[in-house]
Amino acid sequence: MAELSGGSSRPVVLSAKEIQNILPHRYPFLLVDRIIYMNLEDNEIIGLKNVTVNEPFFQGHFPGAPIMPGVLLLEALAQAGGVLVHQKGYDKKIAVLLNVAAAKFRKPVLPGDVLHLHAKGLHISGNGGKVRAKATVGEQVVVEAELSFALVNKEQL
Repeated sequence: MAELSGGSSRPVVLSAKEIQNILPHRYPFLLVDRIIYMNLEDNEIIGLKNVTVNEPFFQGHFPGAPIMPGVLLLEALAQAGGVLVHQKGYDKKIAVLLNVAAAKFRKPVLPGDVLHLHAKGLHISGNGGKVRAKATVGEQVVVEAELSFALVNKEQL
């Protein structure tokens, strides 16, 4: 298990490099920097995304008043859910987003924010599933939604 730098003793469950071995996404679409908590028995995972002013989407998404696009917040949540699915034993498949339900955007996400990406598996099977997800900045919920996905063999993509 990797450890955070800077003398912190809080464990990193999965590093960025390990996430890249799980998810097919790459810059600028890899939106999970690390996984800090995972409980496979309870189908729960928490990932982190450090939102920096250098993100490419800030150039065009409200220049002068940068806000992280809502669809990218949902994508970050879906990616955290994808890591959970992989860790549940579906490592030969990729979770592909099918549906977003009950999405609510509660607060803008700004440069400098650290997103905590929480996903709880409601149903996961060999064909797909559903997660309840939320992103927080500090204690404030910034977005929440239920995300459904299909599991597709990696060779089919």
